[in-house]
Amino acid sequence: MGPVNWLGVVLAAAVAWLVNLLWHRVLFRPRRMLIASNERQPDSALSVAVILVIAAIMLGHFYARIGVDMMKAKPWLYFMQSGGLAIAFVIPAVWLTQRRSALEPMRRLLDCVGWLVVYLAMGTVFWALG
Repeated sequence: MGPVNWLGVVLAAAVAWLVNLLWHRVLFRPRRMLIASNERQPDSALSVAVILVIAAIMLGHFYARIGVDMMKAKPWLYFMQSGGLAIAFVIPAVWLTQRRSALEPMRRLLDCVGWLVVYLAMGTVFWALG
């Protein structure tokens, strides 16, 4: 196992947080936020940041475990690992939780695709830092 790229962890979490912010607050803002902006929870940005730091640490460990030589030989592993983590664990959890909350299907789909984009952004940062 190689060393964890801690710079990659920090940058991946920061980029993922910005992508998440852009996705949910600019590109696909829920209608309820347009009507009543005081419904937003002030700690949601911090909660997302903590979750993304944990995810970035996990991805950093995955990539270190695979090894630098293998990652250079097979760069698609960055996206397979990050996207696979989102598809296998994050998206089903988000989908089921929002289904129980009776959130409309299009909103669930947008949120799930958003999380896939966020995780792929983390993989892209690790790949760029190679």
